Amino acid sequence: MAVDIAIDLGTSRTRIFLPRRGITADVPSVVAVGEEHEELLHFGEAAYRMIGRTPPPIRTICPLGNGVIAHFDWAAAMLAALLKETVSAKIRMPRVAVCVPVGLTDVEKRAVIDAVSRSGVRQVCLVEAPVAAALGTGIDIHTPHGTLVVDIGGGTTDMAVISLCDAAVSRSVRQAGQVMDEAIIQYIREQHHLLIGQRTAESVKQQIGCIVPDIRSGECCVKGKNLLTGMPGQVTVAAEEITAPLQTTAQAITGCIRELLEATPPELMADIEAEGIVLTGGSAQLPGFDRLIQQATGLSVRIAEQPDLCVINGCGRYLRFLRKAA
Repeated sequence: MAVDIAIDLGTSRTRIFLPRRGITADVPSVVAVGEEHEELLHFGEAAYRMIGRTPPPIRTICPLGNGVIAHFDWAAAMLAALLKETVSAKIRMPRVAVCVPVGLTDVEKRAVIDAVSRSGVRQVCLVEAPVAAALGTGIDIHTPHGTLVVDIGGGTTDMAVISLCDAAVSRSVRQAGQVMDEAIIQYIREQHHLLIGQRTAESVKQQIGCIVPDIRSGECCVKGKNLLTGMPGQVTVAAEEITAPLQTTAQAITGCIRELLEATPPELMADIEAEGIVLTGGSAQLPGFDRLIQQATGLSVRIAEQPDLCVINGCGRYLRFLRKAA
């Protein structure tokens, strides 16, 4: 049986969508590798739990960085293992739609196509993230009407004015969730002399992170390595402390949105002024992000329902175009 498949090969998470079944896999984009024989030991949640906790013969790798494939062989191996686990052996995969950031080079696009093709796929179609996100929010992209979609993911923030099934104007900036995690690591290191890992930083961001001051309250106990003593240590961090390191990334994203608006033709700008901006992506859920963008642009901003799943759901809907074109 032949079934088309949609894949969101994200920097932070990889998701798979099957028609009539919906999202069948949603796992961290991490692999655990045995260095002696260069073999894939674990991927997804199992590998994610091993980050920072492996003995020397084993190392964890994030095959994707900043929205592109950073370790080709391990990206292909992770994808093959995930498809084997998720898709029945009786199912043939004639066509696969894969979500990619805006503005990839030909070399970066070829890397994605080759990595997916290793799993026995006949045809690979690349879909830019804002187009998929627009479909995932239920926007009718077939009309000559401009809609500004901003997808704030793990590795990149992709934005585009969508009209007539394509991006009329688009931008991509490598500022997103993972850069925020790194900013939290640096802040806690400098201000509290405590060294923490990426998993801990991500947890802090999810618990008390906010983009606008005074919009979120609370404290978080952060454990790590005391840089002054070399011993285990812990500190209590307040929500207002985390705002400053997150705002640097948020301001960079906001600046990119303003650049895109300045390049937008006037007719499409009129549509955007009437409809506002739609935010998607997991990082869009940080409290205050919509308010910051609204203050910077003067436009209304709304966060889509289930923003972290808009891209994969939209990529799944894109499969209908492939079937009609066949």
